[in-house]
Amino acid sequence: MKHPSNREFFAYWNDRRGQARAPERCDIEPAAVRELLGDIFVLSCDAESGFPFRMAGTRLCALLGADVKHKSFPAYFAPASRREIEEITTVVCEEALPAIAGVKAPAPDGSTAHFELLLLPFATHAHEPISLTGLLAPFEMPKGALGPLELVSWRYMHPPAEPVMPRALRKLALARGLMVYEGLR
Repeated sequence: MKHPSNREFFAYWNDRRGQARAPERCDIEPAAVRELLGDIFVLSCDAESGFPFRMAGTRLCALLGADVKHKSFPAYFAPASRREIEEITTVVCEEALPAIAGVKAPAPDGSTAHFELLLLPFATHAHEPISLTGLLAPFEMPKGALGPLELVSWRYMHPPAEPVMPRALRKLALARGLMVYEGLR
């Protein structure tokens, strides 16, 4: 991680998770990261709805040119980067792996603005909406709304030490109540 804001937010998230793969949403206290709130966002882990923003800081909204609540996160990326950011976001949600990415975007003055994007999962529980948090940290603050974001580089952080249960099995482990399995006649 290059940006100090992302290092600070990751350290706080890491501290709050303890020995768990990810902290509970209620474990993150906004007052503890007060200086970072303008760049922090929360996404709903709903791929069919385009990973909509549940909350976004004021600096982030200013960079993206509007209040982004309920709008699709990948829609703010250039078409060439959209599928890749959808896959990264899906892995962060489903595998509880944090991710860090380099992002660039055209600024209103014609220059290119550079950012570091941090995506951090929250712990998941049955019957609760799944979400993740993140921070888009600018290396230089552009004046005005940006053009489409473009992924430059990315990686996942801290692979789990224990073997990861396949997604299908994890979903079954979370399921409660009556389960119907299709079979052969």
